[in-house]
Amino acid sequence: MDLCEQSPSYVRAIAPYQPGKPISELAREMGLKEKSIIKLASNENPFGVSPRAKAAIRKAIAELERYPDGNAFDLKAALSKRYNVPEECIVVGNGSNDLLEMAAAVFLAPGRSAVYSEHCFAVYPLATQSRGARSIVVPAKTYGHDLDAMLAAIAADARVVFVANPNNPTGTFVPGAELEAFIARVPRQVAVVVDEAYTEYLPPELRYDSVAWLKKYSNLILTRTFSKVYGLAGLRVGFGFMQPDVAELLNRVRQPFNVNSLALAAATAALSDTKFVAKSTRMNRAGMAVLERAFKRLGLEIIPSCANFITFRVPRAAAVYEKLLRQGVIVRPLGGYRMPEHLRVTVGTPKENRRFLEALAAALD
Repeated sequence: MDLCEQSPSYVRAIAPYQPGKPISELAREMGLKEKSIIKLASNENPFGVSPRAKAAIRKAIAELERYPDGNAFDLKAALSKRYNVPEECIVVGNGSNDLLEMAAAVFLAPGRSAVYSEHCFAVYPLATQSRGARSIVVPAKTYGHDLDAMLAAIAADARVVFVANPNNPTGTFVPGAELEAFIARVPRQVAVVVDEAYTEYLPPELRYDSVAWLKKYSNLILTRTFSKVYGLAGLRVGFGFMQPDVAELLNRVRQPFNVNSLALAAATAALSDTKFVAKSTRMNRAGMAVLERAFKRLGLEIIPSCANFITFRVPRAAAVYEKLLRQGVIVRPLGGYRMPEHLRVTVGTPKENRRFLEALAAALD
């Protein structure tokens, strides 16, 4: 009998995650020079890495022969001080994806289910399916979360609800008061995983204190990342806040040394670089406004975004995507998110935004 057939059917049925096309791959495919290509497909910070993080990386290189601190003492201490959360409530991961997978590993199994929205982050269905659990996909409301419908969809076997706020790939946002009201109504035996990978990009008037909710809701798990506004996507480091007993469970399934030494050092330093974060968010808002005005001029429908990207609807989206690639511009097609007529573009630097808009105009001709 074939070895692969011994794998559970739910594993064999998984469609692997498809990341944004790398610059090097496009260069090979199209015969382009890598320096001529701009990548606006993966919601990375176009302004690079915090200077403090770079300095910390240089220092940490001297001890790469050592295993990293498996308990992430310094990073947890910095996060505890920054967010006023006890260290025993913090779990670190190899990106926030790692935290999402840990939550699924702890609470999901065959005979259980997870609830999430249509047009959700691809990791939610992947994490659910890889545990043999059932997916309950709730139709989106104006491309975002329909919290009332999600609450109604929670079945007796449900153990996890995933909510991304802001949502990826649509950029939609649930106001804090509405989100808390939802969490308050979810049965306590169901973990509510709120994925806040893009929370730092929220304008001040939309921000809410989800960390304070941890004292009220024992089933709340918050996940965040250093991959976006902090510019550390290549190092893969994220963190989660939750009750101590829940953190203890996640640490049971967490891989030893799951965050490397350079990532730990860089994240700890980046957390204190408020100047870099402020610049990144300010430039993101300015770039978003430029793109929104341009889409309006081009007559293209957009989904208003609260993150560092914007999703737009375009006729013949697949063909437009290919035309952009031939011009050395990488965006993200959303067919895998049940949005075949949409493309998602990261807000870049002013130069990158101009280049993208010029390429888009040519692709639409």
